[in-house]
Amino acid sequence: MKILLTTLNSKFIHTNLAIRYLKEFVKDIADIEIREYTINNDLDYILKDLYRHNYDVILFSTYIWNIEDIVRLCDNLKKVSKYTKIALGGPEVSYDSVNAMEKYDFVDYILYGEGEKIFRDLVRHLKGELNIDEVNGIVYREKEPNQINGKNSGKIVMNDPMELIENLDIIPSPYKDINREEYENKIVYYESSRGCPFNCQYCLSSTLKGLRYFSTDRIKEDLKALIEARVSQIKFIDRTFNADRKTAMEIMKFLMENDNGYTTYHFEVTAYLIDDEMLEFLKDCKEGLFQFEIGVQSTNDKTLEEVGRRDDFERLSQVVKTVESYRNIHQHLDLIAGLPYEDYNSFENSFNDVFNLNIEQLQLGFLKMIKGTGIRETADKHGFKYKDYPPYEVLYNDYMSYSDILKLKDIEDVLERYYNSKNFLLSMKFIINKFYSESPFKFFESFATYFDKNGYFDLAQGKNQLYKILLDFYYEEIGIEKELFRDILKYDYVSLGKSSNIPNFFAREELDDFKNRCHMFLKEEENLKKYLPEYENTPAKNIIKYVHFEVFDYNVIDLKENIDSEAIKDRNVVLFEYGNKKIFDKSKAYSIQI
Repeated sequence: MKILLTTLNSKFIHTNLAIRYLKEFVKDIADIEIREYTINNDLDYILKDLYRHNYDVILFSTYIWNIEDIVRLCDNLKKVSKYTKIALGGPEVSYDSVNAMEKYDFVDYILYGEGEKIFRDLVRHLKGELNIDEVNGIVYREKEPNQINGKNSGKIVMNDPMELIENLDIIPSPYKDINREEYENKIVYYESSRGCPFNCQYCLSSTLKGLRYFSTDRIKEDLKALIEARVSQIKFIDRTFNADRKTAMEIMKFLMENDNGYTTYHFEVTAYLIDDEMLEFLKDCKEGLFQFEIGVQSTNDKTLEEVGRRDDFERLSQVVKTVESYRNIHQHLDLIAGLPYEDYNSFENSFNDVFNLNIEQLQLGFLKMIKGTGIRETADKHGFKYKDYPPYEVLYNDYMSYSDILKLKDIEDVLERYYNSKNFLLSMKFIINKFYSESPFKFFESFATYFDKNGYFDLAQGKNQLYKILLDFYYEEIGIEKELFRDILKYDYVSLGKSSNIPNFFAREELDDFKNRCHMFLKEEENLKKYLPEYENTPAKNIIKYVHFEVFDYNVIDLKENIDSEAIKDRNVVLFEYGNKKIFDKSKAYSIQI
């Protein structure tokens, strides 16, 4: 019997953990194949690939980003291969599995809940070792499918749920004897625990009670294998990685000690649970090794109480600011628009509260009424209207109109392009600190309105055009210290990377004999020792590949170090160095004399 586990990942560099666990959990009783596709693959290509392998059973792992494609794929697969058994598992079918079976008559089985034990018993059933009514956690059709167009018929039966696995270590690791080529340069999703200590009603983790951990020995063994395989990034999918401080510290210490100089790690953490001991520990972390994603969602107390979220924003702020001061860990904070009791003005307050923490990224998301969550079950209480198809995003509620949501969508767009991209670091800091310090939200709101008014949301914008749009906005809407801002914007542009075609709207000027003076600067060993020590004893013609000299009319370097510094008109040369990987800046820059 040929059995396939498959899915459609959102990107090629991603890997699916769930199907790997399932394969390992049955490896002693069945030889299972794994094939992974992406949502960017043509469905006809996937259909052809599945058909030609002539599988007896195919199980698809479903999520909000792939369910619609998988459903279309399965419908056609059943038409061309009517004897192939089709099974679905994953969160997108676990919480309305009977309805899904009624809707999708080409599906033979749905696995609901934690899948390892269910899949093992299903395999045993397919081998004739168990009756289907003995397989807990499965939904099936009582009769065999008729063979007219491959359509299924018969009563739909939902068996009792499967109990959760208490000792997660009984799940064999998918990372023993791994194929390095399969994982190298990939993003690997990894879990050290299942469940969550919190009860946030918009999150699927609220449907599972309790928190279970893999043993630290097992975790270290897995991570060591992935480190040796040189995966690009390991993203821990634990809903609260630091729920157990001791375990979190032990894992992070292990990762620091086994740093391969390449792999980075992403954790979802609850900031107020980071105590002073952990803060002191994080101070010594190598720059860029760890990334923290911190869910704030809202700073409206009534909102947080309604969705069952506990938080301590005062402590969170203290922790985030402390970590920010270390300049070694990238912090990404999340907000959710559309939560109960949060109107447009309240969301502005939440946005400003988080933005003013001076973090690297602020992710503005929109509430998704995910199947199985408490907030979806009580949608009528708050007048929620949402899309009936994935990702089930909110359209409006009693507190925020659809027009408000659309305004926030535009704000999210410019926030991503101009703040989260980190391509306009100094420009954003200058504009907001000088003109929008009371409400950074108002800047993004004003800029989004400008974008919309000029039709920029309707067209793709290249790099140069994005810079020109911001320059035009500044000139038209602010109109103060124009030459200074042009210098600041030029600094951001040049800091991104070496370019031979800097736009003329920056009104560039060069000094007499500029190129030769720059070359002579790079030939002086004293200059290399002071500014470019990694290039000592390197010929100037080789160094020039990794550096750039640019003339500025203002003291932009002083402003970068302290945005409140006095802006002085003082023609100077800035040396940009791009050669080594930077975490918080795209380059290093120095004001020099040539």
